[in-house]
Amino acid sequence: MILTTAIILGIVALGALGMSGRRSTSMADWTVSGRGFPRWTSWFLQAGDSLTTFSFLGLAGIAFGGGVVGVFALAYLSICSIGLYFVAPRIRQLGEQRGYLTQADFFSDRFDSPLLGKVSALVGAIFLLPYLQLQITGLGLIVELATGSEAGRGLSMVVASLLVVVFVIWSGIRGIARVAVVKDVLMIAALLIVLGGAVFGIAGIPDTFAHIHSVGPQLLDFSQPGWDTTFFLTAVIVTSIGAGLNTFPHLWPPVLAAKSGEVLRSNYKWLALYQLMLFAPIIVGLTATQALAADTTGNHVLLDTANATLPSWLVAVVAIAGASAAMVPAAAIAMGISSLLSTNLVPVRESLRFRLNTVFVVAAISLSLVFGLANSDIASLLLLTYGGLTQMAPATLIGLRSRVTVGAVPVLLGMVVGVVTVAWITFFEVPIGSWDSGLIALAPNLVVLVVAEAVRRRTRPSVAPDRAEAAFAG
Repeated sequence: MILTTAIILGIVALGALGMSGRRSTSMADWTVSGRGFPRWTSWFLQAGDSLTTFSFLGLAGIAFGGGVVGVFALAYLSICSIGLYFVAPRIRQLGEQRGYLTQADFFSDRFDSPLLGKVSALVGAIFLLPYLQLQITGLGLIVELATGSEAGRGLSMVVASLLVVVFVIWSGIRGIARVAVVKDVLMIAALLIVLGGAVFGIAGIPDTFAHIHSVGPQLLDFSQPGWDTTFFLTAVIVTSIGAGLNTFPHLWPPVLAAKSGEVLRSNYKWLALYQLMLFAPIIVGLTATQALAADTTGNHVLLDTANATLPSWLVAVVAIAGASAAMVPAAAIAMGISSLLSTNLVPVRESLRFRLNTVFVVAAISLSLVFGLANSDIASLLLLTYGGLTQMAPATLIGLRSRVTVGAVPVLLGMVVGVVTVAWITFFEVPIGSWDSGLIALAPNLVVLVVAEAVRRRTRPSVAPDRAEAAFAG
């Protein structure tokens, strides 16, 4: 009970920090806060999405069951930092010049197509919803595993959801940025604490690898079923494409809010190195193979190891850090969903847009909380998140050019075909082995885009020479 209370108080403190600033009064202020975030504020805001509940619960579990294949996360996060070094400053430049608040604003403006903006907003909101539910469910699981209390799980989910709603509505991206600073400090400390517990309480790193080499050498190569070389390569490729081109809508406000392109370039130079922190949960997962039962659920590995090797007060610190790792991404995702819907999908007067935005924040987090409390199985939809959003990559790449010469309809058709292909593979359980469905779906996406663009260019009316010369002169 004491441990549960301490964790709840920690969650409340994080929420209070998010509400400590002035209230946002407009969509632009709420979403990008004047586009003037300095270097360190921007750094923590962007780094906040690197270490999430996946780092806490998922990556240690992958290492426990699949071995060194877990380094795929370091690979794609480092590669996408290289891509964003070039892409993000261009996005910020266009956003400042054209007044973008969302990803869908970019698509609507660059392709001169409100319809494309609405479709991309709807796709983005749908595919972000399971990612939001994952953060809230992960927070509850962290508390339950740390305290052994199922009641504590539900209570922590409700409290955290309410606090995220309040501080996101109150201060928007500024509140997220404040909590992100504390969250990253806590996460680094927690990962090092759990790593120390595993290394000193179970076995050192050399002993761990010697043990695995003798009893489970398959964990040291890419030969585990489902975690083979094909999984590694396709997962790294598709996620690097999607993340490197910033196809995730909730990551646009941090880019648009930065003070300058130079601030963003500085961030990405160091973010690639920052991903080295992910070695901590991977080593914990490998070390845990000597202490936990072979049938241990993957999401339980890190906290089961913490409970077995650390005193309760340190477990509380780790759990609070895990809660912060859920709250910051949850807040950013809720902002991404609500801003897409209120700005791009629902046509209302500017005076009503900010109020409607509040409704969408409440609705998105409430729906995710209901799914989490009911233990609803939306695993299939979760698999669509990365694959589905990556289908926006071709449109993003085209839109970043100084002059867009591809039509909106071909881009829209390719995006829809790609999304439908991912959904078909996932929901109908099409056998694709260890391939990533998002990478497979990019093929028909590109084919449809190229064919439709060729048809468009072939069938559009030609411009008379004198008109062409006049247009050129103008």
